[in-house]
Amino acid sequence: MKPPLSSSPFSSSILRKLRLSTFLILILLSFIFLVTILYSEEFSCIFSQQQNAISRNIKKNKKLPFAIGETKEGCDLFSGRWVWDEKRPLYEESECPYIQPQLTCQEHGRPDKDYQHWRWQPHGCSLPSFNATLMLETLRGKRMLFVGDSLNRGQYVSMVCLVHRLIPENAKSMKTVGNFDIFTIKDYNATIEFYWAPFLLESNSDDAVKHRIEKRVVRKGSINVHGKYWKGADIVVFNTYLWWMRGPNFNIMQGSFDDEVRDIVEVSTEDAYRMAMKSMLRWIKKNMDPKKTRVFFTSMSPTHEKSIEWGSEPNQNCYNETKVIENPNYWGSDSRKSIMQVIGETFSKSKVPISFLNITQLSSYRKDAHTTIYKKQWNKLTPQQLANPFSYADCVHWCLPGLQDTWNELLFTKLFYP
Repeated sequence: MKPPLSSSPFSSSILRKLRLSTFLILILLSFIFLVTILYSEEFSCIFSQQQNAISRNIKKNKKLPFAIGETKEGCDLFSGRWVWDEKRPLYEESECPYIQPQLTCQEHGRPDKDYQHWRWQPHGCSLPSFNATLMLETLRGKRMLFVGDSLNRGQYVSMVCLVHRLIPENAKSMKTVGNFDIFTIKDYNATIEFYWAPFLLESNSDDAVKHRIEKRVVRKGSINVHGKYWKGADIVVFNTYLWWMRGPNFNIMQGSFDDEVRDIVEVSTEDAYRMAMKSMLRWIKKNMDPKKTRVFFTSMSPTHEKSIEWGSEPNQNCYNETKVIENPNYWGSDSRKSIMQVIGETFSKSKVPISFLNITQLSSYRKDAHTTIYKKQWNKLTPQQLANPFSYADCVHWCLPGLQDTWNELLFTKLFYP
């Protein structure tokens, strides 16, 4: 009599294999479940981005240039908090030879590095990691242009620092020509550029080197004086704010700087700034193809000149500050809300496609991130200044690496995940 089938060596082997396969499947399913729990927010964000992108493209039947997805629906990238991150900075100061000596804080003796380790965390989602490879591939055969003042130059240098390590030494170069700083990426036939135009319009402060003018004057309707050099750019990042802040009023000129008698009128700073915003938007509409190009505007960069505003001792400033401001409602007096209102009103009335990088509030928390005294000093300091570091601390510009790398992470997000 034959033994039962189940008791044969062959059948026992099959059963063992089945039990082993079942065990492996259970382990795999458990692993997938665990990963799903741990990274549910990231997966949700990815799926939401893809679904929203598909839905919006179906509805509008179009896609913004360079966009590959969307951030989580309803997420305000500019509302959040700073969190400590040991993985930062994204690069080392010593690794990027393109940082100007006005921004190399470690080289000039800053004793701490805490300001390099803060990461911006939006409340409703997380920023995509800056992908230098994707950025470079996107720039292949293209021109990226930053236009504005020294704050925008800092963001420009940050962008160069974020990508340059992937480029061989013999395939990259930096040069200055007139108002241009041009970083060339030879193998990609691409450039990342900065153009000095602190008011965007023609002004008496347009010399990229000698521009410290006490009585600043801007010529009405003159944006093409500079704008002719911006044509052909594929990605443009504008900024203008700090140079307008000379009190409640500003000088606007009719006619030309060559006129023997100049027709200069004084208007409120808000009206002067509104004129500049309208001129910029008209230039974008006339010169930028929304199907091929992207335009961004970076809001005002805050200063930290009055320590009493964040609860410190009076008559001090950002010097020696090493902590972020934790009050979520903090807003310094140097960031004029009336100017933000002008931007909001002007942009809301325009149909020009422009992405707004609202860096003001998140940067307001960073009283710790300025260059203060740790920078190249163009003039010899007096004994009185040396005895009082607060008197010559720079609370306008920012150390690199640092805060402005976050500005570029936000730019990266809005470029690829609008």
